[in-house]
Amino acid sequence: MGYIPDHALAGLKNYKYKGVDKSLLSNYVLNPYWNWLVTLWPKSVAPNTITLTGLCLVVINLATLLYYDPEYKTVGGGAQGPPNWVYFTWAAGLFMYQSLDAIDGKQARRTGMAGPLGEMFDHGCDALNTTFEVVLAAHALNLGRSWWTVASQIATLANFYLTTWEEYHTGQLFLGVFSGPVEGIIMICGLYVVTGFKGPTFWDQKILAVTGLDKVDLVARYIPDIGLNDSFMVFGTFGLAFNILTSYSNVYKSRRESNKSALQPLLYLAPFPLSALVQCAWLSAPIPTKSAILYSPMFLPFVSAWGLQFAHQVGRMILAHVTSQPFPWWDSMWIWSIVGALDANMPRLIGRQPIIQSTPERTAIFVGLTFVVAFLSYARFVVLVINDITNYLGIACLTVRKKDERGSWHRSSSWDQIKKQD
Repeated sequence: MGYIPDHALAGLKNYKYKGVDKSLLSNYVLNPYWNWLVTLWPKSVAPNTITLTGLCLVVINLATLLYYDPEYKTVGGGAQGPPNWVYFTWAAGLFMYQSLDAIDGKQARRTGMAGPLGEMFDHGCDALNTTFEVVLAAHALNLGRSWWTVASQIATLANFYLTTWEEYHTGQLFLGVFSGPVEGIIMICGLYVVTGFKGPTFWDQKILAVTGLDKVDLVARYIPDIGLNDSFMVFGTFGLAFNILTSYSNVYKSRRESNKSALQPLLYLAPFPLSALVQCAWLSAPIPTKSAILYSPMFLPFVSAWGLQFAHQVGRMILAHVTSQPFPWWDSMWIWSIVGALDANMPRLIGRQPIIQSTPERTAIFVGLTFVVAFLSYARFVVLVINDITNYLGIACLTVRKKDERGSWHRSSSWDQIKKQD
């Protein structure tokens, strides 16, 4: 069973990418650099290969974290953590990820391979990187296993969901004057650099003390002196609120121009908060002690499973967009988490102990299985969608090739040349 019905395959040939980028940093600083960088890649390299290379750099960053701190503890909580030079490699890896993510579309136009597969591949890698960077940034901020990290996960995934939701309803990807893929990533790169110089405990300092505003009586009286890391999270909250208003404004204008209901799209936002609520209910459950997952080594596989489930969710959303299918309200990968949340909350719901997660050991096994199931389910989605698109369009995923009428593969640096061969 595939993810694209036969009647929806025709939508692949009608799909055309549309994007708007209003970022000053992107248009006047980074774009000239990206235009130069793409020329370093031969036209024989497929754009999806460039995208995948960028994701591999982030995976390497995550691997260094697991090597130095496999249980994902905060430095203040007693973990030695990575040496400071590692944070510089995280900054470099993330910056290169952004660069390669920005030029894959340019490479697609150079090679004539722009199309729905590239859109799907790019969004899939971005969705995975979203959770990876939450994990890495939270560690760099010395937050580790905490509700702040959970809040960061929710806010970051919400921004990505909003972007995908907006693209589904407007037909184009909109990047405002401040967006996660541009300014957000540069800001996190800067965070890693500061941590490389100062260490993660630097972010535990109080913001008013660091800025000297604690000496201003009016400020000290009305503004709480929270940590720098907490302030970073508060700033992210305001950013999320701004993006919600911006995204809905774009959807509202698009729906009005096409004489469609401007309120109906709001219902399509519901799946994300409901799925996030399930994850939080599971984390906060008294299994077998309160927040047993949050403050244990199980937290990292839990968050990773959550990220994979989210990637599956938004992957189906963007697939619905490129194939003109109905919006996916329900995702089967939520079933596992719903079972976990209900089982963990049995003491609250019916006053009896959990059936599955009755001990820390059994809880760890169940969380581990959740990660495995989420990984295999998302991998299945990726393989089936790539097979469906490449087979229908007669293209390859990681090479610049196209099938001719005889079923033979041709390699070319230009799509026009391939068409002439056909």
